[in-house]
Amino acid sequence: KEEGKAQLVAGGRYRPLTPVMFAIETGVFGVNPFMGHLFNALWYAALCAVLFFTLRTLLGPARGEGTAAAIALLASLLFAAHPLHTEAVANIKGRDEIITLMCCLLAWWASLRSMDERRPALMGLAAVALFLGLMAKEHAIGFLAVIPASLWFFRPSVPIRRYASLWPLLLATLVFLLIRGAVIGWQMGDAPMEMLNNPFIKVTEGRYLPFTTSERWATIFYTLLLYLKLLVWPWPLTHDYYPRHIPVMDFTHPGVWLGLLLHIGLVVLVIRGFRRRSVFAFTAFYYLSTLFILSNILFPVGTTMSERFLFMPSLGFALALAAASRMPENPGLRKSATLLLLGLMAVWSAVTVVRNPVWKDNYTLFLHDVQTSKNSAKLRNAAGGELIARAVLPENADQREGMLRQAVGHLQHALVIHPAYKNACLLLGNAHHYPQEYDTAIDWYRKALALDPGYKEALNSLHITYRDAGRYFGEVKGDLSASLRYLGEANALQPGDFETLRLLGIAHGISGHHGEAVRFFTMALDKSPENADLMVYLGNAHMHLGQTEEARRWHARAEALEPGILTRMGIPVNR
Repeated sequence: KEEGKAQLVAGGRYRPLTPVMFAIETGVFGVNPFMGHLFNALWYAALCAVLFFTLRTLLGPARGEGTAAAIALLASLLFAAHPLHTEAVANIKGRDEIITLMCCLLAWWASLRSMDERRPALMGLAAVALFLGLMAKEHAIGFLAVIPASLWFFRPSVPIRRYASLWPLLLATLVFLLIRGAVIGWQMGDAPMEMLNNPFIKVTEGRYLPFTTSERWATIFYTLLLYLKLLVWPWPLTHDYYPRHIPVMDFTHPGVWLGLLLHIGLVVLVIRGFRRRSVFAFTAFYYLSTLFILSNILFPVGTTMSERFLFMPSLGFALALAAASRMPENPGLRKSATLLLLGLMAVWSAVTVVRNPVWKDNYTLFLHDVQTSKNSAKLRNAAGGELIARAVLPENADQREGMLRQAVGHLQHALVIHPAYKNACLLLGNAHHYPQEYDTAIDWYRKALALDPGYKEALNSLHITYRDAGRYFGEVKGDLSASLRYLGEANALQPGDFETLRLLGIAHGISGHHGEAVRFFTMALDKSPENADLMVYLGNAHMHLGQTEEARRWHARAEALEPGILTRMGIPVNR
């Protein structure tokens, strides 16, 4: 609902289904992370079951029920165990990935059954399932290509004219697009000139410039290579691939050419296997079509890459491995291939088990993954923020200094990568505020405001730091001149703040500026009319000005509100 937030990333986002699910869960169970994790695990189990039945239905007519069930089971187990899926399951927010794929698989299963059994009503179920998948995440749209392609590859007896019966899927997509457009508008929006929401921005001579065409495509091809690597060798894992975890690439890097050639090879495999209706051509087509919308080829998706982007495409890889294990004619070789994949599944399961605890909380996740994503500005900033939040807890008093120093290191590294990172400047201000390094904190808040003059968090933090500095220099250092200077800045920045007015009254009173003390105490009382302490302070200020009757009046009001307050504050009652 904040101005400009809808266009932070190109194309905008409209994904209402899982927020509705979270709202229902919160209404029933309250804010309970355990229930969120439990439901994610249950939905993931349901997804893997749906995957098995969908693949068995897909492969049954061509491979026979026994072989189809074996391949479907092996593919589903491989999919379930893959460490890349840890993020989608262990991160509660990752439910959108789970629900999207499950709905797409239901749409796929219903479409196949509709074709096999000539039951048009099942296409209604398919349309509803696809619609729900789109409402969870837009890239479900890739199944508009996957479902008809699967008919070509696995239902050769189905004439092309019958593909027209898939029209409910198109209708469901159209309805979704109309709703989406009505909610967030029809403009796709340009990629923002902000590094954290457009990974194809670089710093050149102190200015942010878009990548050259060569740099953009080189970085995309290198990223695509990393995706293939993670499918086979999912280690090390990280939740953060923001700039510059993957550096700006060019075509002199061999990895760029390898990524390009491997994906050309996948396209060639699809083309050559199209007429032969090869299962491997289909798995390559599935992988490419489900990854395409997330690949940054069409438009920047907000980050260079992400492990969760492979959640849907990885199904193609699992199916390819499972199908390959059944290729050998020799039963012994077939058994050996199956055992090899079961061994791979065991290794993947172990990696998943090791990875799960990293998602315990933000502190654990950020401090762990920053060792992998050393050059991610976003993760460096997040790690610094979590360290600050932990450092100020009473139980960490002994480690506070070291934790704040570590936070400063992460945040300064974030600014090296992303010099206009206003949140890093804000957090650096916080890191210096807590050890009472107020002037340094003020400098960082001002830098944040130079980047964004309307930055509310920086304005608020700057005001608090001025106010706290005023209290510190007055109460601890005894420097009333400095105290009044800082408190004056605080009052100018946020006029009418009760605590600032109270402190200004006290500082002016101690300094002998009793007229000013009366003015600020009176203003503070307007904010807190029943504050007995302030009434005493105001009475004292009037007493110093020789206004005895006014002083007695305020002291009497204070005593009436809080009997004994004058004695407690050392003021003779009959004065």
